Amino acid sequence: MANVILIGTQWGDEGKGKIVDLLTEWAGVVVRFQGGNNAGHTLVIEGQRYALHLIPSGIMRPGKVCVIGSGVVVDLKILLEEIELLKTQSGRDILPQLILSDEAHLILESHRRLDQAREQQRGMAKIGTTGRGIGPAYESKMTRWGLRLGDLLAPDAVLESRLRNLLDQHNRMLVNLYETEPVSFTEVLAELKAAAAIVRPAIRKVPYEMAASLEKNESILFEGAQGTLLDIDHGTYPFVTSSSTLAANACASSGVGVTDIDEVIGVIKAYTTRVGSGPFPVELDDAIGEHLSVRGGEVGTTTGRPRRCGWLDLVALRYATLLNGLSSFALTKLDVLSGLKSIKVCTAYRLHGEVIDYFPSSIEDLEACEPVLTEFAGWDEDISAILDYGQLPENAKKYVSYIEEKLGIKAMLVSVGPDREQTMIRHNPFVG
Repeated sequence: MANVILIGTQWGDEGKGKIVDLLTEWAGVVVRFQGGNNAGHTLVIEGQRYALHLIPSGIMRPGKVCVIGSGVVVDLKILLEEIELLKTQSGRDILPQLILSDEAHLILESHRRLDQAREQQRGMAKIGTTGRGIGPAYESKMTRWGLRLGDLLAPDAVLESRLRNLLDQHNRMLVNLYETEPVSFTEVLAELKAAAAIVRPAIRKVPYEMAASLEKNESILFEGAQGTLLDIDHGTYPFVTSSSTLAANACASSGVGVTDIDEVIGVIKAYTTRVGSGPFPVELDDAIGEHLSVRGGEVGTTTGRPRRCGWLDLVALRYATLLNGLSSFALTKLDVLSGLKSIKVCTAYRLHGEVIDYFPSSIEDLEACEPVLTEFAGWDEDISAILDYGQLPENAKKYVSYIEEKLGIKAMLVSVGPDREQTMIRHNPFVG
């Protein structure tokens, strides 16, 4: 038995979904612990592509229990659409595999409308939100007006009272502040009741479910969304998400004690990408950046927006290693670097003429940082069919070894393509 946390180390889009799907073969339970349907995980299994936004990436393995923890904000409309889509694609009903925390907060139409109105009002100062109501849902949670999945199990009078209180707050803002139409209480209530009739059997008290799994010695895999540099506290604020993306939040948002965790794995893309606004010191606005974008298929799973591309940023990765207490890492998209004559890695920043090796908190300082680069010889070989790490080109292995050396942790696997099979596992935390 092993309990493992897997998180993103960059600005998201590192390939976490594939790694979760892969490792779920040995885990009995997969827990999504934060974020909402602003996250997007793409899985490729035997050539079939699956796009997930809310449901844990372990869902494609029949018989595995997939948990949505209390730290997730849930849009029931999106959840039900995803369940139906997966049923169509896979030919099976995945709802019996799901456990939904009764403490997880709901995203309503009013949250989505507020999110979009605020972003529009920001104009050129927009932060790049997906407009899906994530931020306003966490805001409702923190101001104690939020609606939770467990409220769907309450008597009608209780649910209606709580919903009316929340919509009264939101509609005053929508009408008076943003000069837009209010959200219909009747329509939202009807949608909630219809969704509740479907998901009610899956709503449970998650900490007790986790305790039962631990008691049965079932291995648990905790799946993070977004990435470390989008963390609400330690990321590039305000260009961040609305939840904590760090490994420590896996415990807080699922009701599992920190002493029950055996390993923390960080997923690292072999280069760096970022979606939306915010500082990005290693960004490449040239032919190499185009190479990474095209070869890597760098378009957001959730937003459809092109990702900004750049060299690997070891300053940011050392920061992520520190914040999360990483014990190993999974390296993805190494194949995308094939064909480059030289490959560069950012080892430090130059800020106003001074070389620094830390990740600044100030976005103004980070915006002013220039990357200090170390250059490596590239390789021409197509490595996407290689399944034995020893058969990789020497320059590819040197690249991986350099990352290990600079981070002080080992690569537990290396991925050379999107499919589940295009992976070289060097250390499996679930089997020793």
